[in-house]
Amino acid sequence: MAEPSYIAKLRQIVGSEHVSTDEEALVCYSFDATRFKAKPDAVVKPINTEQVAKIMRLAYEANVPVTPRGAGTGLSGGSIPINGGIVVSTELMNHGAQIHKEDLYAVVEPGVVTEDFQKQVEAKGLFYPMDPASQAACTVGGNVAECASGPRGLKYGTTRNYVLGLEVVSPEGKVLRLGARTVKSVAGYDLTRLMVGSEGTLGIITSVILKILPLPPSRKVLAATFSDVKKAAEAVTAIIDNNLLPSVVEIMDRLTIEACESYLGEKLGAEVLLLVEFDGTRNVCDEESARCAELIRGEFGSGVSDDIDPQRVALLWEARRSALPALTRRASSLVLEDVTVPRSKLASMIEKIGTISHNFALPVAVFGHAGDGNLHPTVLFDRKEGETLKQVDAAVAEMMRACLDLGGTISGEHGIGLEKKPFLKLELGKAGYEIMKNLKSLMDPHDIMNPGKMFYD
Repeated sequence: MAEPSYIAKLRQIVGSEHVSTDEEALVCYSFDATRFKAKPDAVVKPINTEQVAKIMRLAYEANVPVTPRGAGTGLSGGSIPINGGIVVSTELMNHGAQIHKEDLYAVVEPGVVTEDFQKQVEAKGLFYPMDPASQAACTVGGNVAECASGPRGLKYGTTRNYVLGLEVVSPEGKVLRLGARTVKSVAGYDLTRLMVGSEGTLGIITSVILKILPLPPSRKVLAATFSDVKKAAEAVTAIIDNNLLPSVVEIMDRLTIEACESYLGEKLGAEVLLLVEFDGTRNVCDEESARCAELIRGEFGSGVSDDIDPQRVALLWEARRSALPALTRRASSLVLEDVTVPRSKLASMIEKIGTISHNFALPVAVFGHAGDGNLHPTVLFDRKEGETLKQVDAAVAEMMRACLDLGGTISGEHGIGLEKKPFLKLELGKAGYEIMKNLKSLMDPHDIMNPGKMFYD
């Protein structure tokens, strides 16, 4: 089959070495961390904004679908090119950040790996709090497109809280410069926040202005063990209700802990585990962690380790960050969900997940960012068993409804993509859903920008 004519023009824009059409490359860019797969017709790797703009103008004129892609670590299917066309990978747009310490901001290209950026700012005594589990591989551009978060969301919020400005290439190939390099800016509509979390459906991010903070001088971790996951969730509510604000509160249930122990070859010594971290000055960390430990022991009768050696702390965090790869070894297939409820409803949501697991006869591991009510219930199953996938989809639908019934949201940090689009209207309602669709149509009239994502037809 002859190549589409636009591929030759792509080679003229970025050079032949940065355009791939061979089968091996197309397969590599056909999947992310979900169950979805679809091959593009071409993969193109621009190195600057000018090339991205030329690619988009070409795609717009030829009416070719474009799927932006960072590192492909997404958990909602957002970077799957389900309509074929062009995958625009920002992986080569990865030059080091320009750090402005005196003004506490940095200018970062989208292909910079999140952990590399964190290390770069920490070397200057600064701090970028966003720490998704995939931080060693995921990129800043992908984080912004999905509005990623991580364990520190309780105290520090999500990526949206750190994006001061953006450079974005529109579907027509126009270069938009949004926001400012200042903490305050109310110049017109907040198009910056519109783009954060838009999942590549409105444009391609080519530069990010990120707010950064002074690095906290000290951290202290508590490990609290419980015999019951519901009790652990109740303890999370009690911690906040007692005017304590940890930087992190993470939860891992029995099934998750067993998977991590097998994966790491180390014992964690818990049925259910809460990891609680405080940061700030040494005195603040010591005082607040002592109050937290006393609260958990006194009200819940649970064991609390509050003087943990650094090697043990490293092991506990490795276990938490290994939850997903560890669980992939427990079954031939899994679906990782991302539901968020008001923190006071956390125990109720965990109880509902347990009921759903029982009713559908499907094991569900529960872990996540308990401090901000964000759980990642993970359904384990065997895809080869005929009706199992239908059961899984039905169980997930029940989780979405349960989450919304408790005043929550269907996605706290993973995005909508392909995975959640059947449920978006349930949360937004008909009017809100139609406004979002109309906005997409206005900004992308040819529907070439990551088509098929977010909206369910």
